[in-house]
Amino acid sequence: MTGPAPAPHSTPASGDTGASLRVRLGPVLERRGALARLLADPAAGIGVPDVTGRSVWDAVPAAERDAVLSAAADELTRPAPQPLASDWARAFRDGARTVHEDKVRRLRERVNVLALAAVLTGETAPATAPPGACPHLDAAVDGLTLLAESSTWCWAPHDRGAAARGEVVPDPREPFLDLGAAEVASLFAWACHALGPHLDVRAPGLRRRLEREVDARVLTPFERVRDWQWIGLTGDANNWNPWIHGAVLAAALLLRHDRRRRARLVRLVIEGLDRYLACLPDDGGIDEGIAYWWQGACKLLEALDLLAGAGGPALDARDLPVLPAVLAYPQRVHLGGDWYVNTGDAPARLPGERPWQVPFRWGRLLGRPATAAYAVAGARAAGGAAHPGAGLGSALAALADRRWCHEVASPPEPEEQGPWLARETWLPRIQLLVARERAGSPRGLAVAVKAGHNGEHHNHLDVGSYWVALDGRPIVVDVGQPTYTTATFGPRRYDEWPFQSAWHNVPEPGAGQRPGAGHAARDVAVELGERVAGLRADLAGAYPRGLLERWERSVRLVRDGAEPRVVVEDEWDGRPESVALRHVLSGDVAYGDGWAVVTVDGGRRLAARWEPGAAVAAVDHRELDDARLRRSWGGRLTRLTLTLTARTVAGGRFAVTWSESRDGYSPDDS
Repeated sequence: MTGPAPAPHSTPASGDTGASLRVRLGPVLERRGALARLLADPAAGIGVPDVTGRSVWDAVPAAERDAVLSAAADELTRPAPQPLASDWARAFRDGARTVHEDKVRRLRERVNVLALAAVLTGETAPATAPPGACPHLDAAVDGLTLLAESSTWCWAPHDRGAAARGEVVPDPREPFLDLGAAEVASLFAWACHALGPHLDVRAPGLRRRLEREVDARVLTPFERVRDWQWIGLTGDANNWNPWIHGAVLAAALLLRHDRRRRARLVRLVIEGLDRYLACLPDDGGIDEGIAYWWQGACKLLEALDLLAGAGGPALDARDLPVLPAVLAYPQRVHLGGDWYVNTGDAPARLPGERPWQVPFRWGRLLGRPATAAYAVAGARAAGGAAHPGAGLGSALAALADRRWCHEVASPPEPEEQGPWLARETWLPRIQLLVARERAGSPRGLAVAVKAGHNGEHHNHLDVGSYWVALDGRPIVVDVGQPTYTTATFGPRRYDEWPFQSAWHNVPEPGAGQRPGAGHAARDVAVELGERVAGLRADLAGAYPRGLLERWERSVRLVRDGAEPRVVVEDEWDGRPESVALRHVLSGDVAYGDGWAVVTVDGGRRLAARWEPGAAVAAVDHRELDDARLRRSWGGRLTRLTLTLTARTVAGGRFAVTWSESRDGYSPDDS
């Protein structure tokens, strides 16, 4: 199949009214008092009992129980992280925002592990019992209290009030509802639900304190301020929307006792989630990247599960037509192991602590066994069915799901099987193509190529960039997301090298690409055939206006039994003063006139060939001191730059071919 691609989406894709939560749930929302009655006892149907539900918690498999208790034992040997005022202030002083954020995250994860251990053991003791009577519960109480006593839950770069006042400390009287506040509110909601009966015995008054803090810092601001940027009133919503709405929903259902107010909060959540749904393209593509699928679309799926559980069939909106495509996104950009096609701000290697039970549950719900298999494989690779780093609510739901735990513990499929790995996937709304040699296996070559525009969420200057992987391991790569700083989301974002086009696999015809939705690919077309899968686009629009008349790039995977290969061809009109073709590589690079070979772990080799004499090859190395980048690439990345000769520039055409090299490569092979 060949044909043109639609323009990248900036507004909703389908326009199908069946994709609307308000339309789907309208009869309930419009009947006076109906929602409050449905939510009279929301905790009863969510599938996660409190600590007294011993038939569930005592049935958690021994391996999962032991993993939690081992992690909790480790936590008890360490002091709790202590987020400091000076840590928070660093966002304003030197831009190091993650110093404070990481401490708070580690404190939340500590509480998650200890709370899970307290649920699994069922330990409790009277308030007057001596220290040591219930170590996990007591340490969880300490962590919850530390968070409750924090001046703010807001991440420093988001606190507009402090910035406007010219201050470097938060004002507790002016809470700002952001992702950080949402995370703590969700933790408090699930901790109060799961441990509530034992908290009331061991730490009387704590639940009331936690409920009061969530009300003041999250629920009341959510109700009173109805123009939060993340709500999506302008018609544009990103991961913040379901991330925060999901936390508000958990807090409303599990912490609020007033039926009318609970219903009012849930109604506002439904309205907000509807705006996010309206922005999702009908192909399920997430331009923010795979990491933000888990923090955006996955949060939406969890919220829909919570609504259905709390309100029963009348609030079950899990049949919305866009959801199957949204659910499939992670498997569509999966290369193999923990490697992914990392568009936007996403690491190439995704950490394993994810709520894998969500795609598993939805795969079964929507009749998609390949999605369920993908989730099971991900959980096994990550070491178990539940991961405290994914959040307390998610971990509780995973441990309470007997079928999920059983599937993860079952013998794995034969090595290198991947029924979710499609031969090719084309996402027209975000203009991303992923193709591999054969379906169902990461073995051999895989290629990904994107067109799109430079105004995407979490954008990098990467129109026309591509990836090449061998046996599921990317070798021609996207650098990915570095550690965020205060400047990352400001006007100086593209001062950071990982976001620049000079560090993406794109041409540099005398200038780099420019930011903004107007700098986009044109005339995008795809070919999806048995022998060839490829994308062709005119990249001229991504560069400064007037620099180029036309720059057509074609990236094709040729499934040739003798020599499968990826062919990258550039053709242009006019004679730019200079042309450099960038290639960011992971591995040890050898090169010469007309050839280069990249060798990666395990001795695998990817070879590049081009016409000798048509370009001058050079490499430069980027030593990596950023912890996020080092997790994907180790200590170094290499950039191969091909500077085209005057003769080649005048000819208006250049091609590079990538293929596996089993015996190495040298100039003689050309």
